[in-house]
Amino acid sequence: MRVVIAPDSFKGSLDAVRAADAIASGWRRARPHDEVITIPLADGGEGTTDVLRLLHPDAVEHHLTVRGPDDRPVESGWLTLADGTAVVELARASGLPLMRRLDPLSAHTYGLGEVLRAVVAHPSTHRIVVALGGSASTDGGAGALAALGARWLDSDGCELTGGGDLSRCVRVDPSELVGAPVGGVRLLVDVEAPLLGPLGAAQQFGPQKGAGPADIAHLEAAMAAIDRVCRVAPSADRRTPAVSALTPGVGAAGGTAYGLAALWGGTLVAGAPELARLAGLDEVLEGAGLVITGEGRLDEQSLRGKVVGNVVRQGRAHGIPVQACVGTADRATADQLERCEQLVALAGGLDAALDDPARWLELAGEGLARARTHRDATDAASTSGAA
Repeated sequence: MRVVIAPDSFKGSLDAVRAADAIASGWRRARPHDEVITIPLADGGEGTTDVLRLLHPDAVEHHLTVRGPDDRPVESGWLTLADGTAVVELARASGLPLMRRLDPLSAHTYGLGEVLRAVVAHPSTHRIVVALGGSASTDGGAGALAALGARWLDSDGCELTGGGDLSRCVRVDPSELVGAPVGGVRLLVDVEAPLLGPLGAAQQFGPQKGAGPADIAHLEAAMAAIDRVCRVAPSADRRTPAVSALTPGVGAAGGTAYGLAALWGGTLVAGAPELARLAGLDEVLEGAGLVITGEGRLDEQSLRGKVVGNVVRQGRAHGIPVQACVGTADRATADQLERCEQLVALAGGLDAALDDPARWLELAGEGLARARTHRDATDAASTSGAA
């Protein structure tokens, strides 16, 4: 039997690659004759390029030093797949872990723009996929667009930088903006947040980046200013922006999704299905007898646009049963899967599970395999008895 193992990362404890390997190791221990294929996945955030590098051994990695979110130089880069798709991970250039200390009003995405500019200039690039997750800033993508040639101006014609300053923006000049590649730009988002309001970039996600109430009000004003000027400015392809401040997903990465869509012509796409497509999950599921997914916490949100939910949908589309290995799960969601192993239950507690997640994932994978063997034996006995 072909078994496809396609988990997300277990955030804060184990990346998707090691999670998939651990589950596979446990399964093989109990059922060594099965064909086990690992397809570690992501939803367009941190770890996206790591996953694709493993799944595309012929991909070419490019390295580049850029200006980090707090102005210190950081080592970044991108990955080019064989078909000319350049995959850029925001977190590697402008991510929160790159900050020496949190600075919500000054952090920016300029480094991301430097990477994008280099990608556009590279002859192998046909299209760009930008994984928008883990950002340090709330600048509406203004920093990235500045690196690409846009100028954000105040009433005196002075150029503005950083999220906080942008509340004074009255005009954006896109005349020197570098054009997107012929194959376009796809912006991977894993949230449905708008740009503005209580569920938007500043109010919902600002506190994670160190913003207090006064900072959030300032950043909200900055996002509103960006929206005003972008609505009257032509995008990179000289068309009226196809998104608004209320478009679901534009609040991703501190509003970077909005800026790159409104001014650079990027297209918003759900991260999990796009990464599954790039990973070739649909092709691998052909002929499979079981798919196993996983993540740290399985709940109702898991089935809405996340990796697990997408694997469940694709598995069911192929008529394949779906099982999971997770840290913890709510019962109602777990009951929607054929079987679900929880690491906390296996380890006897959360702390024990977090201390050695790979060990417990191996045991979870082995447990699923032994349960499958038992079911197969029961089915065979039932069939034999009926005959």
